[in-house]
Amino acid sequence: METAYSGQRITVVGLARSGVGAANLLAHSGASTTVTDLKKPEQLAPFIEALDPAVSLALGGHPAGLLESSDLVVVSPGIPLDIEPLERARLNGVKIIGELELAYQALRRNIGASAPEFLAVTGTNGKSTTTALLDEMLRSGGISTILGGNIGNSLAAEVLDLIVNPRAAAIKYVVSELSSFQLEAIESFRPKGAAILNITPDHLDRYHEMGPYMSAKCRVSLNQSSIDYLVLNADDPYTPELERIIGAHDQKPQIFYFSRKKEVEGAYLQNGKIRFNLSARRMSSISPDMAVPDASLALDPYAFVIKGVHNIENAMAAALMAGLAGCSFSGIENALAAFPGLEHRLEMVRELNGVKYINDSKGTNVGAVLKSLEGFAEPVILIAGGRDKDSDFSLLRPLIKEKVKSLVLVGEAAGKIAKAVCDVTQCEMAGYDFRVAISKAKEAALPGDVVLLSPACASFDMFRDFEDRGRQFKQMVMEL
Repeated sequence: METAYSGQRITVVGLARSGVGAANLLAHSGASTTVTDLKKPEQLAPFIEALDPAVSLALGGHPAGLLESSDLVVVSPGIPLDIEPLERARLNGVKIIGELELAYQALRRNIGASAPEFLAVTGTNGKSTTTALLDEMLRSGGISTILGGNIGNSLAAEVLDLIVNPRAAAIKYVVSELSSFQLEAIESFRPKGAAILNITPDHLDRYHEMGPYMSAKCRVSLNQSSIDYLVLNADDPYTPELERIIGAHDQKPQIFYFSRKKEVEGAYLQNGKIRFNLSARRMSSISPDMAVPDASLALDPYAFVIKGVHNIENAMAAALMAGLAGCSFSGIENALAAFPGLEHRLEMVRELNGVKYINDSKGTNVGAVLKSLEGFAEPVILIAGGRDKDSDFSLLRPLIKEKVKSLVLVGEAAGKIAKAVCDVTQCEMAGYDFRVAISKAKEAALPGDVVLLSPACASFDMFRDFEDRGRQFKQMVMEL
């Protein structure tokens, strides 16, 4: 078919889930598409099998001249934008966008004004849970959605399915979890609604300092206007800086807040219930058919399947976004009463001899571990460690001293974590043996304790990804 990409030479950098989605979307759109990756074919076999046969491959390195001679380069989220081949292409006048931007452009160009709107969730922690919960709320309220991004399928794959599938007309929203890496490479992407859940130091091995990291997150609102909305965390110490960055954008969305500590315009916790404070005037400026609950309606966190203070925040953000998107209060309430949570996010594995074993493998940064520990009243035996992302583990000291009776350290970062916190609790070293770490945690636990895997680190020193780490933890725990 004839599209905006027909006949163009387009290179996709990075062949993984996002790269496959982008390449297949471009091939379907008539582009002469090549995928390049530093990895060799044998390392990428599952992804190669998923590619459209029309896609060409340049693997084992980025061939000289390939990117510079392209009409467009599409970068997968894991690829830093400052690598030398991209710099050379940029100097040669080649436009560089990310897979998110490609998906957004393709949806608008192929479906037009009737294309579904995007709802985007970003932040450091809680993105997957909030995104999945938002999707469940909308569906429970009778609103058709698709889910993608950092959760589920790649957005490019979902958009390709919408383009070739007549069901596109029934879809109202694309609910998307977005990382800072995805947002770095947007151009025109404009979500109807967005949320920045929180900011804690993360990915400092890539950003080196907090300023660029926060700026990347704030790009979610870069193209929003006053008929769009943005949800922020009023309790987060970085929110004033986010507001300053957003204030410098050419256009600004309507901003609402959620808070566990004070009444705000948005959603807040009062006397143990989630309440809402929203004005009809501001609602009508976004859309005449908003279904936002008023302060006379409240959500009871004790009725939620998901537990923990962090999930109260996630629920407030999701409920606020859902209401602003037109979801009924009953849809919001019913979803919260049924939503079971996600794998690897404070997931109960089993109880053995009075000890609970909990898989929080998605706790890949210090902020996530702080949120997890905050929710436990029981003594915790914490398993932590992995590949460091230039994190400041000393931030864990107060809660480890208060809540962690024993800390079991594993992987590359074990020594660094030990220097930061092992003077405030008992520590055990497990080297690179995950089974030994679990065994040491079991030995330290008494009835009524919790063994918590919440590593504060990436998984790549010992595992394929955080999911592989979590599943191996669960398997080993079930074998105890």
